[in-house]
Amino acid sequence: MKKIEVLGPGCPNCQRLEANARQAVAMAGIEAEIVKVTDYRTIAAYGVMSTPGLVIDGRVVSYGRIPSPGDIAEWLFA
Repeated sequence: MKKIEVLGPGCPNCQRLEANARQAVAMAGIEAEIVKVTDYRTIAAYGVMSTPGLVIDGRVVSYGRIPSPGDIAEWLFA
């Protein structure tokens, strides 16, 4: 099972990223745990200085933008 972390304070962009991640998981037909990370120290520990950020299995794949569900689905298999 994949672990997806959405990094950000809970702003509208963070919420859109979470929705896109959920849609990507459905498109890919896999199981994934999606976690919201709002703690700034944890976010900074990933080296993310611009939110929202997206982490898949401990690897930062995007930050500072909202990737499409299709992009996220591709990253799930990378």
